Amino acid sequence: MSKSKILHLDNLSLQDVFNEDSELIPLLTPEDEELINRESIPEELPILPLRNTVLFPGVVIPITAGRDKSIQLIKDANKGDKVVGVVAQKDSEVEDPGIDDIYQTGVVAQILRVLKMPDGNTTVIIQGKKRFEIEEITQEEPYLKAKVKEAVDEREIDDQKEFDAIIDSIKDLALEVIKENPMLPSEASFAIKNIQSSSFLVNFISSNMELSVSQKQVLLEKDNLKERALLTLKNLDKELQKLQLRNDIQSKTRSDLDKQQREYYLNQQLKTIQDELGGVSHEQELDEMRTKAKSKKWNKEVGEAFEKELSRLRRMNPQMAEYGVQRNYLELMLELPWGEYSKDKFDLKRAQKILDRDHFGLEKVKERILEHLAVLKLRGDMKSPIICLYGPPGVGKTSLGKSVAEALGRKYVRMSLGGLRDEAEIRGHRKTYIGAMPGRLIQNIKKAGTSNPVFVLDEIDKLSQSHQGDPSSAMLEVLDPEQNTAFYDNYLEVGYDLSKVLFIATANNINQIPWALRDRMEVINVTGYTIEEKVEIAKKYLFPKQLKEHGLSKEHLTVGKKQIEKIVEGYTRESGVRGLEKQVAKVVRFAAKSIAMEEEYNVVLTNEDIETILGPARLERDKYENNDVAGVVTGLAWTSVGGDILFIESIISKGKGNLSITGNLGTVMKESSTIAMKYIKSNAEEFGINPEVLDKYDVHIHVPEGATPKDGPSAGITMLTSLVSVFTQRKVKNKLAMTGEITLRGKVLPVGGIKEKILAAKRANIKEIILCADNKKDIEEIKESYLKGLTFHYVTDMSEVIDIALTKQKVKKAKKLV
Repeated sequence: MSKSKILHLDNLSLQDVFNEDSELIPLLTPEDEELINRESIPEELPILPLRNTVLFPGVVIPITAGRDKSIQLIKDANKGDKVVGVVAQKDSEVEDPGIDDIYQTGVVAQILRVLKMPDGNTTVIIQGKKRFEIEEITQEEPYLKAKVKEAVDEREIDDQKEFDAIIDSIKDLALEVIKENPMLPSEASFAIKNIQSSSFLVNFISSNMELSVSQKQVLLEKDNLKERALLTLKNLDKELQKLQLRNDIQSKTRSDLDKQQREYYLNQQLKTIQDELGGVSHEQELDEMRTKAKSKKWNKEVGEAFEKELSRLRRMNPQMAEYGVQRNYLELMLELPWGEYSKDKFDLKRAQKILDRDHFGLEKVKERILEHLAVLKLRGDMKSPIICLYGPPGVGKTSLGKSVAEALGRKYVRMSLGGLRDEAEIRGHRKTYIGAMPGRLIQNIKKAGTSNPVFVLDEIDKLSQSHQGDPSSAMLEVLDPEQNTAFYDNYLEVGYDLSKVLFIATANNINQIPWALRDRMEVINVTGYTIEEKVEIAKKYLFPKQLKEHGLSKEHLTVGKKQIEKIVEGYTRESGVRGLEKQVAKVVRFAAKSIAMEEEYNVVLTNEDIETILGPARLERDKYENNDVAGVVTGLAWTSVGGDILFIESIISKGKGNLSITGNLGTVMKESSTIAMKYIKSNAEEFGINPEVLDKYDVHIHVPEGATPKDGPSAGITMLTSLVSVFTQRKVKNKLAMTGEITLRGKVLPVGGIKEKILAAKRANIKEIILCADNKKDIEEIKESYLKGLTFHYVTDMSEVIDIALTKQKVKKAKKLV
């Protein structure tokens, strides 16, 4: 048996069972055991229940009798043959146990001595003899008596060598336990060594192991000696493992304490040595902090807060965990650029050149930056505005921040807010938390080294809420020029001036920004690019950039404007140029691969080369459909990737005047069709429609493409025109498109996304556009070059739309409605 698995015995001392005149622990000899085995047990025994104790044959134990019944039983037995039946009590809380409260197997015991204690209790020293089983209770008062029979031990051993090995293992483990447990006296080991009887050794160790009453009772009830020995060995092994684990834990704890004391003494010695050698000590570091603080340009409040925290650090023990936290906090205060500003460059012409160099178009944004510079130059000081650039992806909103920083001569900082859901990322954590740190705003200001950088807040519309707070609410203070003069960070705990920072926020969907946050920003719409603009951007920026990144030059590859236009029209469908840049990169990679593999290729790319590299054109221009069929009208729509045209199709069939709508339409769009139908029914005669026809025909409105979700009010006038056309069978004017919302009174309301819709109309070769009169101001903001070749009709009422959109001519094969 391995000695690494040892069982713990908590009490092997038998000092309480010394005889009056004896100097040795009385142990059972083989001769004594033989005498006991030859003795017979009485047929009837007084039963003595024991709490928390199980008596084993041959073992001597002291017991304390406190119950009246037990004291009476001992007195009677001591006067007689001094033999009692000892059984264990199942529940130690039961004061007057009956037959159901005691185990049925017990041990016949011989009373060796009775002692009267000063506290009134009676202590009895007894020795176990033989095991017995209770057959029936014969007496309950004044104490229990029962008929018993002997429980015969099976002492025949089939394999003596194996049994001897088990006994030797039990001895070894018991001695190991005594050695490991400092609470056990060394005399216990002598007792174990001097036991010669195998059965008594098993009983002696079982009696003294740290087991529960029920576990010891299981051992006692084992008839087979070998099985009892194996179970004892198993329990001994478990107890010794627990003892070794406990000793290991105590040893580690003691070594940790010793290590702390050792480090403390070493640090004290090191401090003394450093003082002697003139090295840097903790005191010297604190003095250096105070000296550095004198050069900081902070206000009185911040200076007092720093001195208070520095004094607190000086009182701390450097070995405390909080010392490092406090020191990091003070170092942050010293590293922040309090009152340090970079000097703005007021050369407006240079700034305009930088903005034009890096970004094509974006006139409004550039104009706003130049206005800010002009005011800053004239006044010398101004609270920086909060600019929000919103528009579709890939139009250059984020990269614009770098250009603005260069134009102003300021540091550039970018902070992505996409998916941010923890308010502590903005405001920081309190110093009391483990791993606390300042918010990302303060961290970026520290990294910039100045208090007036250009700070780009990317994807501000992607902020999200969670159980950790609402970051968009934390941004309210940051983006308010009236409040951010003393921005409060939970970690910093003093106000920091952010009013000189030029914040530029970017967003794709302005409607997802909370209104309170949107109100604090100057919103500038960065619209999509026209095909002509995309061609120029690819020619001036994207191709040179990709050639450089792929290690090529203009000598290796040249692309004409027609080929770029083919890439734009056939392979991209977006408002920005991010997808275009990916296609350009594919073209450049083709050239790079050809050069590396020494293959021939055309340095000047043709349209055929574009199709060879990128495959057949997947996207075509939005095609305008002819007006040969009644009820087909062209509408203008805004999508996340820019403007688009859509077709409203209406058809009638004989029925009961029901209206069906298909095309994956949203609620608002369905409502527009219902409004249009109701308006026609109430004004049928004005449009030359027989009112009776409306009740005899079912109407079906469809908007292709059916798989694409569509919604919004801007298709209202298009639907109404389509319905009037199908009911009157009049032709729709050729190359005409329209957009606008309608009301039940027939009024036309303005809609958004006008620039994108105008670009979509130009791509589809449309010549005339019908708009609400209130949208005229949107047209005036668009460059004249974009409007070339277009005619605009501004309307306020549906009757005007019908007069412009429908001709007097009927379509071919016009239906006769009756």
